[in-house]
Amino acid sequence: MTRTEPVPLSLRVATAADAAEIARIYNEGIEDRIATFETEPRTAAEIAETLARKGDRYPTVVVEREGSVVAWASAGPYRDRACYAGVAEHSVYVARAHRGVGAGRAALEGLVETYARRGFWKFVSRIFPENTSSLTLHERVGFRVVGVYRRHGRLDGVWRDCVVVERLLGDAAG
Repeated sequence: MTRTEPVPLSLRVATAADAAEIARIYNEGIEDRIATFETEPRTAAEIAETLARKGDRYPTVVVEREGSVVAWASAGPYRDRACYAGVAEHSVYVARAHRGVGAGRAALEGLVETYARRGFWKFVSRIFPENTSSLTLHERVGFRVVGVYRRHGRLDGVWRDCVVVERLLGDAAG
């Protein structure tokens, strides 16, 4: 019996051509009700518009396996004040069929490296406490828990808490 090697993952910056696959993966996260307060599915056109609006300052990265996008990570401004210009708030999503195989880690590590090269000094995010896979992923990629926002928002009429995580980048990490 021959042993087959796993198909490698590749990382790159997303383009407008990835919008449909990014939307598909994001919509799975919306349906799962464990990763976002959002409840309405996104269209490829909406995702393409978001990618264009973020431009080169806030790129999205995608992870591919055999030519298909299986995960993505993105960030945006934390606050609009100049003193926070190097802090980004991020998200990472993995297609259901590819969870647990390293795609999320590849996306998050790629995003961290991409933003560190652009001079960002911190990443932050909010994660539902029930999303243990995401909490574990973030811990493995060097994030730390800094607190919990209690009753941060309602999802389907139920109050949800959020675990706040952060990771220092570049000079701030030293």
